[in-house]
Amino acid sequence: MRAMLLDSPAPAAHSPLRLIERDDPAPGPGELLLAVSACGVCRTDLQLAEGDLAARRLPLIPGHQAVGRVAAVGAGVEGWSAGDRAGVAWLASTCGACRHCAAGRENLCEHATFTGWDRDGGYATRMTVRADFAHRLPGGFGDLDAAPLLCGGVIGYRSLRVSGIQPGGRLGLFGFGASALCAIQVALHWGCDVFVCTRSEREQQTARDLGASWAGGYTDRPPVELDAAITFAPSGDVVIAALRSLARGAAVAINAIHLDRIPQFDYGDLWWERSLRSVANFTREDARDFLALAAEIPVRTRIEAHPLAGANDALARLAAGQVSGAAVLVME
Repeated sequence: MRAMLLDSPAPAAHSPLRLIERDDPAPGPGELLLAVSACGVCRTDLQLAEGDLAARRLPLIPGHQAVGRVAAVGAGVEGWSAGDRAGVAWLASTCGACRHCAAGRENLCEHATFTGWDRDGGYATRMTVRADFAHRLPGGFGDLDAAPLLCGGVIGYRSLRVSGIQPGGRLGLFGFGASALCAIQVALHWGCDVFVCTRSEREQQTARDLGASWAGGYTDRPPVELDAAITFAPSGDVVIAALRSLARGAAVAINAIHLDRIPQFDYGDLWWERSLRSVANFTREDARDFLALAAEIPVRTRIEAHPLAGANDALARLAAGQVSGAAVLVME
């Protein structure tokens, strides 16, 4: 197999990943071996490669939005066969026994492991995945189009739920990358009025073209008070801008695993029962619900394809804000 390996974090411009060849992994009991065809490039991958997100093990193969076909089935696996198409997402395993798992909140499991952080991910032509954490993908999506749905799409969907937005409500999206691109399509499907803040004039126009009622910059205030907001930019300043745009009793859902800081702000911005909520991972139920909804709408992604060996270029473009939509690695 071929893979892009992270030995130690470094700025994306310095190409922190190196191309390697090694023997194919073998699926253990309860696991699948996938022949990977595509893997999305996520901002979390960038934060891991650059060291903003501390590595849990090194060396490591990043990537947690992988699509492929089952190449081999481990002992004890039922319901999967060679040739089946499968998706691999961020959540790699949970204990299934703690109070969070028992309450249907496996995204909060203290013993959870994560693809491309705890175990090798999808920046490779072969990877293993626990069969019970592999996802069946709906028809109608090619492999490249399906890959960004497995993290940006699902976490955007969970962010909508955490924000408390109701059908027909006024929703703010702060930042407009791959995850927001999926979230706006769901929100519009629910009949919401969507207001987008992003520094990119190109993405502002994209948001309008998709049906946003208004689009402006981070320093602009949406023309109405928002019933809910989601921040996608890993910046505390953006979080406070979203907070200041809320109606009374509304919430900001922070879609980020890493945030630079939360700056000091006036209590008056939080008063009237406004709230800040973080979004931590997602459950397998979230993934099933979103993938079914994405097929129904249908959600459309915007893809910038890169070869596996071009993963460093994809990360550098993401760091520079040059990716429109989602970067996806294509395995030769």
